[in-house]
Amino acid sequence: MHHVYILYSKTLDRFYIGNTDLLPEKRLEQHNSSFNSGSFTTKGIPWILFLEIPCQSRLQARQVELHIKKMKSRKYINNLKQYSEMRIKLLKRFDSK
Repeated sequence: MHHVYILYSKTLDRFYIGNTDLLPEKRLEQHNSSFNSGSFTTKGIPWILFLEIPCQSRLQARQVELHIKKMKSRKYINNLKQYSEMRIKLLKRFDSK
């Protein structure tokens, strides 16, 4: 199973959006460790898991991730968390079946 995950850094007051085939909690641990030393996410430690969206495939996860990034909107990300129907529509839009 693949996931789109959104992390939030209070330090930077920014979101980070990614996708993974790991459990989002495990990926969060990697972002908060030296696993990605030198990457953007090391500047925002500690990150918290703001939202996770389970996807059916790697392709769907990548498409959802890119869509969220393309929106470039904090309000959109907050609405995704608040309104489950938005997540459902997003997953249907990029249904890989």
